[in-house]
Amino acid sequence: SAGLELSVNNHAADFTLSTELVPAISLSCLVHNSSQDEELLWYRGDGQVVLQDGNKVNISNICISPVNESDNGVTFTCRLARDKSVQVSVILDVQFPPQLSGEETLHVEQEKDVTLTCNSKSNPQAQSTWLKDSHRLTLQQSRHKLYQTSEVFQLSITKVQKSDNGTYTCLVESPLRNGTRDFHLIVEDKKPVFPKEAVIAAVVVVAITIFFGIMARKDKIFKVW
Repeated sequence: SAGLELSVNNHAADFTLSTELVPAISLSCLVHNSSQDEELLWYRGDGQVVLQDGNKVNISNICISPVNESDNGVTFTCRLARDKSVQVSVILDVQFPPQLSGEETLHVEQEKDVTLTCNSKSNPQAQSTWLKDSHRLTLQQSRHKLYQTSEVFQLSITKVQKSDNGTYTCLVESPLRNGTRDFHLIVEDKKPVFPKEAVIAAVVVVAITIFFGIMARKDKIFKVW
């Protein structure tokens, strides 16, 4: 295989291919400087791609259809079958906006905690902000906590109050497209706590009173009986 070379989409060395969420993209692998027929292999990550007969010798094409978010960062490699060190790899850079939409209504009892969660996954990674009633939320360190990863953006509110009533908007700003999701937070009155301990104590007292009352009058009760 000395002198043999491969190219993928006219690239003779490893490269990154940027694309969006399109119906399909094609990768074409071609053998160069060959004096005989050469079999080609395709890999997606570590897994080998099954090729049809007639799509293996000297030139081989694969199609990714449709291109979706799970293809982002995936490496496709074309290799020479008899010398796998001869290869060219392409890394897919799939760009997509945040997939945010719709709204949600949350009913939370006063003094309880609540967490609002939205999917902020995008490529390139977007900037995320929380709004309250269309204005940037002023965070209170003692009551508000933010949690963010490459895929999730969360707002937690500790011990909600009536003043927390309103519409919270998760705003994710991407170079491709912005996304929003609304959360209508309704803080309900605190439910009275059932005094379980007091009821149990009262029952015990009543039971003891009845018991001693019976014991005090047992002779008369037995005589009547």
